[in-house]
Amino acid sequence: MNAAKALLPALLLTLGCTAAQAQWAWRDKDGNRVFSDQPPPASVPDKDILRKPDGSAGAGALQPLATDALKPAPGAPAAAARPAGPNGPSEKELDERRRQAEAADTARKKAAADQLAKDRAENCLRATQAKTTYESGVRIARTNAQGEREILDDAGREAELKRVQGVIDKDCAKK
Repeated sequence: MNAAKALLPALLLTLGCTAAQAQWAWRDKDGNRVFSDQPPPASVPDKDILRKPDGSAGAGALQPLATDALKPAPGAPAAAARPAGPNGPSEKELDERRRQAEAADTARKKAAADQLAKDRAENCLRATQAKTTYESGVRIARTNAQGEREILDDAGREAELKRVQGVIDKDCAKK
């Protein structure tokens, strides 16, 4: 019974995928993409058919570009390597996309640096508070690996003070 329950979602997913593939895609006279389970009207030329139900691409389908086609040849101007044609992005659009990607990357790096600084400040504060607690001389109890409560002796207190001081040295240093 469990095997049948496990196979049911896979079967439904397979049926859904085949139904999605049984679609036609074409561009209408205004250049808009049209998706349907019915073939396009006879007035649509073959060059505007993007996909057929058998999964094959029509004559008007866009072919993926190789990544090497976007790289300029050594010593060649950058525009020479870009595909020409009405469907390809212009030089201006590519420069704008590059600027946007660089701005997003810079913003992401700044956010990561800000988060790291915030985490270090919090670690510094906690370590400073822990050092004050260990130096105060009050008894400190903690739970060991077996779940039992144990009181920290002088050797354990010194070990914890060294560990906390290492965190303070690392995270509280002015950079």
